Amino acid sequence: MPTDYPSLSTDQIAALVELARQGSLRRAAETLHISEQGLRNRLLALEQRLGIELYCKRRGMRRTTPLTTQGRRFLPHARAFLDRSRELCELFDAPQQPREVRVAASQYLILYVLVDAIRRFHAAFPSIRIRLDTRSEQEIEQQLRQDPEVDLGVAAPLEPSPDLDYRHLFSLEWSLVTPWGHPLLKRRRLELSDLVREPLILFERGSTGRQHVIDAFHRAGLSPRVEMETTTTQIIVQMVEAGLGISIVPLLPSGIITRGRRIGVRSLGKRIRPIDSGILLRRGDTPSAAAGEFIEFIVQRCRQ
Repeated sequence: MPTDYPSLSTDQIAALVELARQGSLRRAAETLHISEQGLRNRLLALEQRLGIELYCKRRGMRRTTPLTTQGRRFLPHARAFLDRSRELCELFDAPQQPREVRVAASQYLILYVLVDAIRRFHAAFPSIRIRLDTRSEQEIEQQLRQDPEVDLGVAAPLEPSPDLDYRHLFSLEWSLVTPWGHPLLKRRRLELSDLVREPLILFERGSTGRQHVIDAFHRAGLSPRVEMETTTTQIIVQMVEAGLGISIVPLLPSGIITRGRRIGVRSLGKRIRPIDSGILLRRGDTPSAAAGEFIEFIVQRCRQ
């Protein structure tokens, strides 16, 4: 077993993480209660030990992050290093301080998947707290790229992103929902062409769900009559129940979304591309121990 471990200090690593969080040497130094030169010395020592340049030293045009490409690559490992150091220091503390995992997720997945999962997770791991940010799919990807404080995303991305890793959780097929007793429910076989003259309620522009539906109509050479747009499946179902139109939505097998509603539901099978939901991580990122526990818990819950 090798004994020549590299000499990396938590002070040096913390200097880099705080620089990324604050965006400037001055603010990072103030947060750590040291001088700017003291912060630079820690960063330079870390760079010398690793043999790479971690942050941009030349003044110039305003940057979204002061870190170099190598610094951004090293950052998630630095955060994991600090998390593990903190866990080791708190190992014998009583009581153990709660650790936090910050998750950006879509409203749909929060409402119908994560709320119950987080309740069960808190019961199993009382020392880990989950902090949720509600975002659209596009905002989730952007937040993961720009905010190192966000540990992971839970979303239904439209397409794989080259700088994010996707871990699949489940797929949902699409169903037609109509007011109770609607004539479409009596058809033996439903096609998208049967829906083009009906007032259609869709998800808002920019959402993955809306794009799946619009793409399916366009592939069939059809232009749907979009009457209304809104943000959540729950609101869509209420609109349909009120007789404001019909809709096409992804539904969970449990039926939780439509249970107790006076609406009709018909599966559309493979006529629309299934919507895939999963976990998004920064490519090359090493999740903290707490984030890793949450990821595995969610994966197991979805398998069940």
